[in-house]
Formats: sequence, C-alpha cells, structure tokens
Amino acid sequence: MPMRPGQRSDAAATILLIDRDPAAARAMAANLSCCLLSEPVIEEARNGRTGADRLRGRDFDIVLMDLSSLDDLAPSTEEAVARLAKIAEGALLIALSGGASVSAAVAAMRAGAHDFLAKPLSGSGFAARIGELAHRHGKARALTIDARPGIKEDFAGFVGASTQMQYVYEQIGRIAPSSAPVFITGESGTGKEVCAEALHSQGPRAGKRFVAVNCAAIPRDLMESELFGAARGAYTGSVEDRKGAAELADGGTLFLDEIGEMDLSLQSKLLRFLQTGALSRVGEADTRQVDVRVICATNRNPMQMITEKRFREDLFYRLHVLPIHLPPLRQRPADILVLAQHFLARFAQEEHKQFAGFSPETADGLIAREWPGNVRQLQNLVRRLVVMFDGGEITAEMVAAADIESRSFAPPPVAEAPAPRRTTVLPMWQQEQRIIEDAILSFNGNIALAAAALELSPSTIYRKRQAWAEMAGRKGVA
Repeated sequence: MPMRPGQRSDAAATILLIDRDPAAARAMAANLSCCLLSEPVIEEARNGRTGADRLRGRDFDIVLMDLSSLDDLAPSTEEAVARLAKIAEGALLIALSGGASVSAAVAAMRAGAHDFLAKPLSGSGFAARIGELAHRHGKARALTIDARPGIKEDFAGFVGASTQMQYVYEQIGRIAPSSAPVFITGESGTGKEVCAEALHSQGPRAGKRFVAVNCAAIPRDLMESELFGAARGAYTGSVEDRKGAAELADGGTLFLDEIGEMDLSLQSKLLRFLQTGALSRVGEADTRQVDVRVICATNRNPMQMITEKRFREDLFYRLHVLPIHLPPLRQRPADILVLAQHFLARFAQEEHKQFAGFSPETADGLIAREWPGNVRQLQNLVRRLVVMFDGGEITAEMVAAADIESRSFAPPPVAEAPAPRRTTVLPMWQQEQRIIEDAILSFNGNIALAAAALELSPSTIYRKRQAWAEMAGRKGVA
C-alpha cells in the first residue's frame, strides 16, 4: 500500500521502492523525503510482481529496485530488470544490491537500469546521488535537492547543494582559520573571488580589510606601484606617498586574481615579499613590514604556465600551499536550477517584478546546457530575462529571446552582392578544424579558454583533435 497516499502535484516526484525488507524501504523513503524540494509521492512493493503491477497502473519518475527482491518476476535477475525497464518506460530505473559486484552492476545496466547503487545507502549522500542521477537522466525538476541536515545549499556567497560544492564548502571551512597562502583554480565564472571572500569572512581576519587586485586588468608598468605603493615623486604626477594593495590589506587578506598574468620581473618581487613579509614602495629605499594572508587565483593551468616560462616555479610552490579547485557548472548539473531560481528571486526583487519560476521545458533546457561561461553566464541570462519581461513563468521562448550568447550576429547586407566566384571547398571536418585551431591560437594555446569562447567543452576539442589526426592519416593530409 502507498506510504504517502494522495494525488501528485506537478512539482512532486513519484517514486516506487521495490524491496522485500520493509525497514530498508522506509529508511530510503525517509532519506528521500527529507532531502527533496517537494514532498515526494512514494509507493512500496515487496516483490517484483507487485512492482510490475504498480508500474502498469501509473507513471513513476524513479524506480528503486532491490535485485534480490525480483526473484519472483523472472528466472534471472537480468530478465527481471529487463521486464521492469520495459514496463517503466520513461522512469529513472536504479538497481540496488547488498552483495554488490561488478558483474551484477553490468548485468542490471545491460538489462535497462540507468545506474547501480550498493546497499547500505547512507542518508544525505544517498539522496544527493539520486538527485545527480535524476538531473543526468532528465528528471531534474522533480528531484531538486533541498536544504537538509548536513547539506548546505548556500555558503558564504556560494549557492549550490551538489556533492562537488559540499566538498568546496568543507575545504573552505578547514582552510579559513589558517594564514597560509591559498591557490584557487577554476574556469572563468566559477566564483574564484567569491571563494577568496569566503576564506576571508570565515577566518580570524574577517574584521580586517579584503583587498582584491586583478593582475590582468592593470598595465604592467603600473602593477608594482598598485601592489606595493609609491613614494612621492616616484613618477610623473606622484605628488604624495601612496599605499599599495599589500599595505592596505595589512592585518587582512590580499587577493591576487589572474596571478598568471603578472610580469615575471614582478613575480620575483612578490616572491621576496612572501618570504620576508617586507615591501618597499616604488621610489623608496626603506622597507615596511606588513602582515597579510595572500590568496591568488587563475583560470589557466599553472603547470603549463611554468613549462612555458610564464610563471616562476618557486613562486608557484610558495603560493600553492592550500589549493582549492572550483568545478565548472557543467560538472554539477544539480546546482543549475537552484542557481537559476536564486538569481530569479534576487533580480525580480531588485526590479520590483513577480515571476512564477521556470516552466518544465525551460528548466530541463537550462540543465541540459554546458554553460561555458559557468555561473556568471547563467546569472547574466537570468538578469536579462528579469529586465526584458514583466513577470509570470519563464518559458523557452523567453529564454531564446534573451539568450544572446547562443546567437550569431550576421554582418549587415551589402547593397550589391559580389559576383560569384569559384573557390575550393574544404571538407566540413577541415573547416571545423581550422575554426577551432584558430581559436586555440588566439588564446595562446589555452584550450579551456578557446572552448569557452566557442561554447564547447574542452573534452570535445580533445576528441575532435584525435579524430582529425586519424582522418588526416587516412586521407594522407599533412
């Protein structure tokens, strides 16, 4: 009989648990109920035949089936899973087993299960895993993970309840009390400055200043004075002594964003400052002692920069004491809708508008995208939607109108079309190769940045490069 009888709302998940052990089934139900955004409708079946009958009578979002409970449905477990998969078309089918083995997992997934989990299943970790599988297999809207004991949905400026972000929050909590340097890596738009601010606000220096310097935005000839300050008369127009970022952050935190863009000559001075805690203003011989915690960040591969002689190896190891990597948004799809809803509520309040959330089609479309610009790209899109429209439910048509990043802008038509001329037409794969390789060259060989500009994932570029090499070998193209 149903554990939680009643009609299903549009936002609620419907879940069928097939397990002959009532205690195990109720434990799974309790874990899911406390961790989902909407109260799920959960039904139980004690064996495979009862489970099959329930599936014939209604549609379920998720079916959790203990493999040992299916022996009455078919002579073999694989055949039983196949029968349930056929009946439960459209549902997320997850096999469970207490005697987990690779062969059992392979057999279940070959028969139609989407994934395989080993029992016993741990509380919030089990719910988070189910949530990730649901997002991956198109059941994201029904299984948005809610805030729950032990799981943070927001933390010190971050928003996200995925397993990856829980790990980031844990790292920040452990690292924040220290004064050791922190090295943050991650693609553009993943929140590296948010991470630096969180480390500052969660640590003992929270009452002092947090000073951020973007090393990519300041001209090289001004960078030293911006960082260490300048004495009166040090350069034209310098009419008074001026403190640099390091002095201004004394007692607090100095955040050096895009550290890989810093000139090599200044890197050596930064290294000395890290070693001694002393600095000299430009145009001044005296040294000043300051106490700052240095946090730096880059969207580049530091080891590649070292190989290319663009970043000092000794400086890297001086800074790379406590590393934190921020995962791209495409690797944590469970957070996409949570972030979109957060931004929608925030910007709607700022613009004094009322929105009813995202339509199911829109939500699924947002989750399916790769988001090369990461959280910043999603934030910009939602802000545009709030500004451009008056309210109501966000539809796919509204997103298409606001999503300027996915559009290509054609040049204005000329008054007279040029006379047609015969040209050599390259095969599609060679034209695609030229476009991608030109983009990589434009970013000095940085595949991650080129992929972001082309709105591709870096793994796609690596696969295409391998395919081109094989194609060129077969065609005899150099």
